[in-house]
Amino acid sequence: MADAPAEQAAAPPPAEQAPAVSGEAVEGGEAGPSKKALKKAEAKAKKEAEKARRAAEHEARQSAAKAAAGNTEDLAKDNYGDSTHLTKIDAERVKLRNLSDEHLGKTIKLRAWIQNARMQGAKMAFVELREERDWAIQGVVAASSEGTPVSKQMVKWIGSLNLEGYILVEAKVVKPQEPVKSVKVSNYELHISKCYVISPGPQVLGMGLAVANRPVTNFDDEDAGGPVEEVKEGVDNLSLENVPGASMATHLNNPVMHKRAPVQQAIADVRLAVRKLFVEYLEARDFVQFEAPCLIGAASEGGSNVFGMPYFDKQAYLAQSPQFYKQYEIAGGRKRVLCIGPVFRAENSNTPRHMTEFTGLDLEMEIEDHYHEVRDMLEGVLLHIFRGLQERCAEQIALVRTVYPSEDFLLPKPGKEVRLTFAEGQALLRAEGPEEYRNVSDEEDMSTPQEKALGALIREKYSTDFYVLDKFPEGARPFYALEDPENPKVTNAFDFFMRGQEILSVWRPLLYRLSSRH
Repeated sequence: MADAPAEQAAAPPPAEQAPAVSGEAVEGGEAGPSKKALKKAEAKAKKEAEKARRAAEHEARQSAAKAAAGNTEDLAKDNYGDSTHLTKIDAERVKLRNLSDEHLGKTIKLRAWIQNARMQGAKMAFVELREERDWAIQGVVAASSEGTPVSKQMVKWIGSLNLEGYILVEAKVVKPQEPVKSVKVSNYELHISKCYVISPGPQVLGMGLAVANRPVTNFDDEDAGGPVEEVKEGVDNLSLENVPGASMATHLNNPVMHKRAPVQQAIADVRLAVRKLFVEYLEARDFVQFEAPCLIGAASEGGSNVFGMPYFDKQAYLAQSPQFYKQYEIAGGRKRVLCIGPVFRAENSNTPRHMTEFTGLDLEMEIEDHYHEVRDMLEGVLLHIFRGLQERCAEQIALVRTVYPSEDFLLPKPGKEVRLTFAEGQALLRAEGPEEYRNVSDEEDMSTPQEKALGALIREKYSTDFYVLDKFPEGARPFYALEDPENPKVTNAFDFFMRGQEILSVWRPLLYRLSSRH
């Protein structure tokens, strides 16, 4: 076949087509990114650009400080810098919570986190130093006219330190001209003469302390707030009312800053105190503590809400409850036992009453004569915990309330515990409750709104948020709940309530049986 003319053989290339609109499929190809994805990518790019800008500014400040230091001899060069194994300060170590007038004029040493740092001219800098929780104090570093013990170079170096670095300082305790409102230890300040960095902070924090100390939000990162510039402006204001909260994802991506937040440390302290008070009360009443396994071979409470996992060539489960093991202890000869450990529930719910993992405080005891033995024991341990927290954790509770506001939890005075029968609670609702509850029946179970209304009435009438309802009607309890022999219409069953919400339910079964496996 003859060759075709050149102009016919080389066809002109097709015109380049514009890219497909976001979210629409290109013919023969895949769909482009969605608007939400583009928005998320744009927000991420802004955050990265802002981090880079702030890092560059910080590096420029440090470079300027180093350049200034090179112009003159630094007579204080041994009084600051990175800490080494040779670094030593002989002054007395004092915790901020223990500072008092007896320390005025004395030189002390302190290890603390840099909460804030700022220059005040060329010869002075202010730093906020924080120990545990919100115990923080203002430090002042001012250049000496002789150039030692503090030089201009030292001032600039301290003023440019990264936030959340961990440092060792030597300082004199003095009285400020007026209380320093920005820190908890407001009636004293530290005049710093030596400063050594033990662990430097990052150039840019993934989450600042002020943000970490705000309530955790449930929004995705792209919806957590406005543009980066607005978030930065809020953080720089250093006012907790103006600082935006961070998403759960941000907290999880910055676990160290999450842990350093004073509110999180206070919550952890309260949790530990609950455990101690629980054990303290029960061990004083002859309870013996034991350890239950977390990895078990069968579902402990039904089979639907359980986390399964492979165990070599078998199936295993995370424990939903130590119930079996408590009963084994009693059947094995113990009279009273307690157990503390993690509990796992595969409950895919988003209510305050559902958690996939929590710490369980469990007890088991032999009942000798009456089911009220259990009621009195449970009531006693809970009141011991509540009262103990008010005494031992008042500071932590007050701190938590600055972030998560709540009213005081009212408790009955010792010997004045509120224990009502179900019928007495219904009678109170009929007599003094809202209009819609004036005809409630003693034979029907309470609804959640009824329980809350009764809780409000009991708080007003008895000045307590904690109470017990006993003798529930037969129709409001499982068929195997034991009926009261003196009144078969009610059962030997009771509930505990906090602020009108049920927190515990107990009933005596028709038959108790102890079985042993040999």
